[in-house]
This record gives sequence, C-alpha cells and structure tokens, in this order.
Amino acid sequence: MTPQAPATPLGDPLAARRLAGRVALVTGAAHGIGAGIAERLATEGAQVVIADIDEAGAHAVAARLGKTAMAVRVDIADPESVAALAAAVEARHGRCEIVVNNAAILDTRGIDTMSFAHYRGVLDINQDGAVRVTLAMLPLIRRAGAGRRILNIVSIQGLRGARDSLAYATAKGALVNFTRALACDLADDGILVNALAPGFIDTAMALLPEGAGHEHETDWFRDIYIRHGRIPLRRPGTPVDIAGPAFFLCSDDARYVTGQVLLVDGGLSATF
Repeated sequence: MTPQAPATPLGDPLAARRLAGRVALVTGAAHGIGAGIAERLATEGAQVVIADIDEAGAHAVAARLGKTAMAVRVDIADPESVAALAAAVEARHGRCEIVVNNAAILDTRGIDTMSFAHYRGVLDINQDGAVRVTLAMLPLIRRAGAGRRILNIVSIQGLRGARDSLAYATAKGALVNFTRALACDLADDGILVNALAPGFIDTAMALLPEGAGHEHETDWFRDIYIRHGRIPLRRPGTPVDIAGPAFFLCSDDARYVTGQVLLVDGGLSATF
C-alpha cells in the first residue's frame, strides 16, 4: 500500500505559538510550499507577510490567516518592487525577524533548448531574487531582537545535477552557497541563515514546470515517483511536509544551526 500524506498540519498544539510576537516574511506564499510555510508560521504565532507576484492569491492566503497577516504583491526580479515590499513591511511592523526566500520558477529546459536570455531569466528570479530580498530586508532583520532567521528554499537539484534542469539547478546550487557564505557573514550579528532542500513535492509548480505540456507533466511525475519508485517513502511530499522542518529552522530550537542545508525529500537523495 502506498503511504498517504498527513491530512492536517503537524505540530504539538500544547507548544503552539512559539513564534509569538515575531514578524515573518515569506515570498512566493500565495500557493504551494510558500503558503504551507506561511500557514505554519502563523499557527506558531508569527505575524506573517504573504508576498507573491499573484496578488489575489496572496490576499486569499492572508485572509485565511487572519487580521495579523499582511499581503503584498512583489516581483522579485524587479528591484523597485522588492524595495516597495521592504518599505511596506517597515511601515506595518518596523522590523522583521524571519525572512523565507521561497519564490521561484521551475524550469525544465536543457542546454539544447535554452537560449542565454532564458537562462539568465531563470537565474534572475531563482538566484538573484533571493539576494535582492535579503539585501532589502536585512536592515529590518538587524533592527529586530531575538530569533532572527533567514531561510532559503533550495532544491535537491541544487546539490546534484539532473537532465533538463540546467538553469534551475544552477540557480539553486548558487543559492546553497549563498546560504553558507551569508551564514558566515551574519554570525557575529546573531542572524542564523539556513537552507531547506525539498525533493519532489506535490504542487502545481512541480507537476507542470515552466515550458512543459501535459505530456511532460505526466512523465515528470511517473519518472520520479511511479515508474522508478525512487522515493523510499513511496509518495511525493506535500507542503505540510516542508512546513514543519521550515518552522524548526525558524524557531529557537535551531539556535545552534546555521549555514546548513536540510534535505526533506522522503529519502530520495539516499538513493543517489
């Protein structure tokens, strides 16, 4: 029998609200992994800023989370938009303890089907976008008190190459080393920087990557999960599976963890 994903978010209700009073920005939070992380952080008491290029989706998530949540439209490829995001957070909260760089696009082009302009476009979002947000938010993070965290959502493809993911894997790999270097730079400030690398997660972005059609969507799922059975836990992950580890890295329980990459992939990387 194929194991089923948990139907509800995980966590001990008796220990809830461990992030009470802290402000958390999550980019790409209108859907999928970002929305799952935002919901978990809100459950733990954080005042969450839902940032996404999909403004309607961001407002829908914020409405679910209640009056302490805030929705902001942002295009992380646009420096002015990122600056406006930081200004909006400053106007509302004056500081920000937690930044989760999650916004990205999934691209499945290889070297023979990709122009340099397209390659740079993917890196501009998946790599440079996280750097833009980090630089814009850093003054607000430094202004905050305890529990200051930066969490970059990367990918197992950033740790190991794969076919038809040239720009995506390159960008995520760069973000891995950005995480490590930034952790060293900010250690004296007490700001902890880590990365979380999901495996195959059952979201709309994973099932239908940039540039892929329905046929490719089906092959993508079957190759990773069904046909080769490469995930030891025998199911794809869900946003809930990512939200718990993300919360850990944003919490006081991770106070001695920095510069690390946590793989959350159902054991997929153990089969490589």
